[in-house]
Amino acid sequence: MQIRTGYATSGSGDLKLYYEDMGDAGDPPVLLIMGLGAQLLLWRTEFCEKLVNQGFRVIRFDNRDIGLSSKSERRSSGQPLVIRLLRSFVGLPSRAAYTLEDMAGDAAAVLDHLNIEAAHIVGASMGGMIAQAFAGQFIERTKSLGILFSSNNSALLPPPAPRALLSLLIGPPPDSPRDVILDNAVRVSRIIGSPGYRIPEEQVRAEAAEGYDRNYYPQGIARQFAAILASGSLTHHDRRIAAPTVVIHGRADKLMRPFGGRAIARAIDGARLVLFDGMGHDLPEQVWDRVVGVLTGNFAAAG
Repeated sequence: MQIRTGYATSGSGDLKLYYEDMGDAGDPPVLLIMGLGAQLLLWRTEFCEKLVNQGFRVIRFDNRDIGLSSKSERRSSGQPLVIRLLRSFVGLPSRAAYTLEDMAGDAAAVLDHLNIEAAHIVGASMGGMIAQAFAGQFIERTKSLGILFSSNNSALLPPPAPRALLSLLIGPPPDSPRDVILDNAVRVSRIIGSPGYRIPEEQVRAEAAEGYDRNYYPQGIARQFAAILASGSLTHHDRRIAAPTVVIHGRADKLMRPFGGRAIARAIDGARLVLFDGMGHDLPEQVWDRVVGVLTGNFAAAG
């Protein structure tokens, strides 16, 4: 399968967003948005091929501060993390270099670059939050909305399991040897991954090595996490969403608990919630066909 690549510009033009574009350019477009600290690689090429084989054009891209996209290198707000966490828990925003709304603008910039007026929008984890902000701000550009293991950050939602959250936020020092970084990726996968669909350790390590060799930039995780906290509750976006929406969540997700998916489905008019047994905070190959089936069914609902 041919993969077309390039860079879109966002904001004032100094922000470059690397994207990959697959399938027939005349087919209905699907924009995939990945999560916290996650490169576009986590939308595995074989998963994308399944959507292409269903007759869709698939675009995946690196969010700002990750992968081959621009690194902002802007300092954080200086607010203590505990204060920002508490404000987020009650649905209030805080200060940061940028917000999820800014990142939704990046997604729109990718579509602009490709001359795509509207697309099916699919986001996972933080990408699901960006997708909600996109669909609430760019109503006419959203054909349908698919959200995987995410949340709308509404007030008083049960927080992540502490061990799961800390596994993402506290890792080895950035200058650690490559093998130490890969060992940590395996450890994180054991903590937040799907207990019903364990990915073999050698596969986790190989995929982590691919990401490390492509672009290792742990500083971006802190800035993206700050953007989540800075944005506060996304329910005001959810109330504006008009596109057919499906929310997919794993019952075994300890990082983004199913309460998050349920909150999204309640807040978006007509949204459908689909819960998968044994699925955690990842997208194992064993569920790809089911996920693609749910998503393409939602695409069809858009007409």
